[in-house]
Amino acid sequence: MPAPRSRPATLLTAALALTAAAACAPAPTAQPESAPPHHPAGVGLVDESPFWVDPQSDAARQVAAWEAQGRNSDAQVLRRIADRPMALWGPAGDPGPEIRRARASARAAGRTLVLVAYNIPYRDCGQHSAGGARDAAAYRSWIGAFADNIADTKALVVLEPDAVPHLVDGCTRAGHRDERLQLLSEAVDRLKRNKNTKVYLDAGNPAWIPDPKKLVDPLYKAGLDRADGFSLNVSNFQPSSAGREYGAALSKATKGKHFVIDTSRNGDGPLQGDRSQAWCNPPGRALGTPPTDGTGDPLVDAYLWVKRPGESDGTCRGGPPAGKWWPDYALGLARRATD
Repeated sequence: MPAPRSRPATLLTAALALTAAAACAPAPTAQPESAPPHHPAGVGLVDESPFWVDPQSDAARQVAAWEAQGRNSDAQVLRRIADRPMALWGPAGDPGPEIRRARASARAAGRTLVLVAYNIPYRDCGQHSAGGARDAAAYRSWIGAFADNIADTKALVVLEPDAVPHLVDGCTRAGHRDERLQLLSEAVDRLKRNKNTKVYLDAGNPAWIPDPKKLVDPLYKAGLDRADGFSLNVSNFQPSSAGREYGAALSKATKGKHFVIDTSRNGDGPLQGDRSQAWCNPPGRALGTPPTDGTGDPLVDAYLWVKRPGESDGTCRGGPPAGKWWPDYALGLARRATD
């Protein structure tokens, strides 16, 4: 998989001088949640979720490599990642081959694909995950190919992490705002032409845009009324309890829209203390609730691992570039997991 997948960014608000993005908003002082009952690593994980498990993920390849090297204990721990569903981030350029691979595998397994469309022009305001389509025409072509290759496969798409919150925090330049909203709205419509595709527009996280009402107007202009809902906490570490509370408030303001929460790395909540770098490869974090559509909350359609655990947030704290696999960090997340 290519690098632009990790979702760190920097909040360009001089008054706060804090780093923020879907993976980089300052962290509230929330306590980690109690976890569901523990399962031995690698045991029965696939059958507990309706979502597709990627047999070619970096984690799966790392498990195989460690087993070949005799590192069986570490390999077994890492199965807490490798044997669970994670989102596939559509590659830049031509997303078709990778989505077709995933589509075939998911259909054979009778599972639902979880995908991320992350290629909006002027992505991430030039920060760690900068890039995206070169212009509006290129994006329309890319999202068309993205949707075409899903076809009628059962899929859930998280649409453009950060794109709407960056409109609210002032990061996105004024000259790009209307175009971005138009492209997002068109993307919702294109994806929803697929009869089995659900679409969730990204809405950041509770620590990024503290007042959810500020997101309502841009979300609707981005097509929320035709989407299935919104996503929260993509690549971030906010506790699920905070996400549920924030999501419920945003749902109320958007006429009852449902939402999904990224729980990939929120098992111990956000890093306390160094708030300016809490988003970027924070030490001591843990895997969160495994992916499931059995959330026990009528507004929360799923807990998902949108961020692939073990992929770097950027070149901070000794990490590789954004989106690159970091086995030592992955192993730490898995070791500290309680489920």
